[in-house]
Amino acid sequence: MRIPAHSVCTAIRDDIVAGVYERGSRLTEELLARRYGVSRVPVREALRTLTAEGFVVTRRHAGACVAEPTEQEAADLLEMRMLLEPLGAARAAQRRTEAHLKVLRGLVRLGQDRARRGSSDDLRSLGGWFHETLAQASGSAALTSMLTQLRHKIAWMYAVGAPASPVESWTEHGAIVDAVARGDSERARAVTALHIERATAAHRLRFGSPGERAERVRNSQHPVNTPSLRH
Repeated sequence: MRIPAHSVCTAIRDDIVAGVYERGSRLTEELLARRYGVSRVPVREALRTLTAEGFVVTRRHAGACVAEPTEQEAADLLEMRMLLEPLGAARAAQRRTEAHLKVLRGLVRLGQDRARRGSSDDLRSLGGWFHETLAQASGSAALTSMLTQLRHKIAWMYAVGAPASPVESWTEHGAIVDAVARGDSERARAVTALHIERATAAHRLRFGSPGERAERVRNSQHPVNTPSLRH
């Protein structure tokens, strides 16, 4: 794989989120440089950025390793999202442009159409684009950056199931856009808060406490002919 040097950080982050590198595993500059087809300099810079973001930690005698977040840290991320997404929507109602509205309305039409047809394959990516655009419409680069980082981390720590009612979920997206288009900050904040609260119910941690992990290890040590449990 050969990618532009400036994209190394994104590539490593995406691979961490996708589980290519397991939690706690070492990230050596030499191996990363070879994998992405770059020198060690952009890899070193990327690891510094990812350390600041919380995806990577530096350990004595081991160097850079993929972080191992706790359950409390994971729970904190969802709480932060519940606070910041509604704030972003309220700001978007004040600062959005016609270009933002055009994109948001287009995504809502696509999402509602896919939901009605039962085509759930691309609903998650459409939802991601919707919330990314909504954040950008807030007119705050700092808030947009924080929300983007939160989404990356939540995708890394949680497995997200499909919403119980995709049609209802995309109706909520439409209500958010309507409030933003009218410039109704309080309505945008309230509808987004309700939407995020409902969506959070579909999040399931990809990892558990140390005791739960130890239990999974014990359960995986089955006799040769006994199927192992999936987790």
